[in-house]
Order: sequence, then structure tokens, then C-alpha cells
Amino acid sequence: MPAKTSVLALALAAALAAGRALAAPAPPAALTVVADDVDRFWTAYDAARATQDPAEQRERFQRLYIDPGTPGLRAFMQAKGYTAQSYVDAVRAYPRFWETARPRTARVKGLLPRLQPGLDRFRALYPALRPATVYFEIGALKSSGTTLDDKVLIGAEMATGDDGVDVSETPERLRVALTRYFAARPFDDIDVLVMHELTHTQERGERRTLLAQALYEGVADFVAERTTGRLPALPYVAYGPAHADAIRTAFARDMMASDYGAWLYSNADNPFGVRDLGYYVGYAICEGYYRRAKDKQEAVRAMIELDFSDQDAVRRFVDASGYFG
Repeated sequence: MPAKTSVLALALAAALAAGRALAAPAPPAALTVVADDVDRFWTAYDAARATQDPAEQRERFQRLYIDPGTPGLRAFMQAKGYTAQSYVDAVRAYPRFWETARPRTARVKGLLPRLQPGLDRFRALYPALRPATVYFEIGALKSSGTTLDDKVLIGAEMATGDDGVDVSETPERLRVALTRYFAARPFDDIDVLVMHELTHTQERGERRTLLAQALYEGVADFVAERTTGRLPALPYVAYGPAHADAIRTAFARDMMASDYGAWLYSNADNPFGVRDLGYYVGYAICEGYYRRAKDKQEAVRAMIELDFSDQDAVRRFVDASGYFG
């Protein structure tokens, strides 16, 4: 082959290769955000408020919100036991809450750019990150966030709130909890919540003890902090380190029980009077494990991939953290 032809052929091949590279599809995003159900809820809400007949209200929520809802809505309802009646009951009981929460739920639109930096750091920390979808839903005041399989399920009526939400019509116990929650301005930390729940979509294993469940939540808090630079502005975050020794002693007595008791999920009926201290314990264990690890990325991988159903593996992880000395 003449030299000029050879050079031309090489240049053409290089150009074709470059064209193929440019045309190659980008890898799928690890995170997709879906908020369609929020608008559907308010359409159903307006229709339900236009009648005083509970049966008709239930039918309108079913037809306008639930039936056309996304897989995320179905998963959220399954995870939290919601029915059309749940929405009717909540809307009838707390009208001031819904009227003040409504404009705040519009904040969920266009949130992906705000979540992207945390997601990028998550990928860097844990390259094996599996794709997930974040669904913003309207619930009935049971949850700001949960997961089911690869779905991150955010309760927008709670997660978008702040101290301007009116909770005065709710029962006293719920009112106290919601007042504290909204005082922390949860929407300011929406990225922390999403990264926490995204971590749960990567974890595995049934949790049969308080220790395993606290560690499951602690891993998610630890990763959320590593990806956003913050922990949620909730009381256990400040209270835990300030009372670490007393909490450690009390937790050790309960940690192998199957009852989460006063340690997790909004229960403040404990000697400390602070809810969700199990999150702090799980986080403290992860922090100790990470601090002792020579390979930090391997430490993150180990905590995310820990099999919570394997009690021996859980115990080895806790021992490696040095949390109990």
C-alpha cells in the first residue's frame, strides 16, 4: 500500500472510531427522579374536597391518584399500609396541615441537579452503586422516606416541610413529633435523606436484632454524611455524642433483642427522652470501623455489602469498629 494511502486509511479509521465513541450511548444514570404523583395527589385532593361524602372522597382518591399512580406510589402504599381511606381520613382530620404543606410539596420539581453532587460522590466512594429511582409521593404522615427494592420512596408532605407547616390539628403525640421534625427544616437536608435512602437500596439481609437494625440505619447515615458532608439536623445527632457512654451501656443491654423498643422509629419512651438513638449507635459503630480501616474505600464497601442476616458477620464488623472496647 502506498504511504499516502496508508496515512489516509489510518486517518479515516481514526475518524470513524472517534465518531463511534461520540455516538456511543452514555451509561444509564444511577439515579432517576420521578415526581408525577405529587400533582396527581393535589388533583385528587381538590376533587375530594369538593364533596363531603366520605365514600365519594375515597372513590376520587382511588380514581385520580392511586389508580393512575406510578410504581413508586404502589410501592409506598405497600410499604406503609396506605389505602384510599388513609388519605380520606388524613385530609378530613387535618385541613390546616394540607393547606400549608401544599405549596411546599412543589419543591420536589427539578431536584435532580441538587442531588447530583451527592450522587457523584456516592459513585466515587462505592463504584458498584446500582441504579435506583427516587419517587416523590404524598403519604398520610407516616414516613418522610423509605425504600422497597430499587425504589427510594420519599413522603413529600413531610420531607419538603419546614416550621411553617401547621400541625395544630394533629393528636398531641403526633403533634409533638411533627413540631420537632419540621423545626429541623427537613427540606434543607433533602439530599441527605435521599442519599440515606439510596444507601438502603444497596444493602441486604434481614435484620433480626436491634443491633442489626441500628447498624442498617447507621450505615445509611454514615454514607449520607460522606456524600453530602452533613447529617440530618435531628436531635439524636447532637445528643448521641454528648451522652455516648450512657447510651453505649444502655444499648448493650438491649442490642440482641428482636424488639427495637425505644431505640428506633420515633419512639422517645426511653431514659434519654430522645427518639431514634439507634441511628446514632449504628453511625458511631460505622465511624469507628472507618477510622480504624487502612483502606477507606474498602471500608465503605464492607459496610454497604454487610449481610445483616449473618449475625456472625455483624458481630465481626462491630468488633472491628472498637465501639464496645
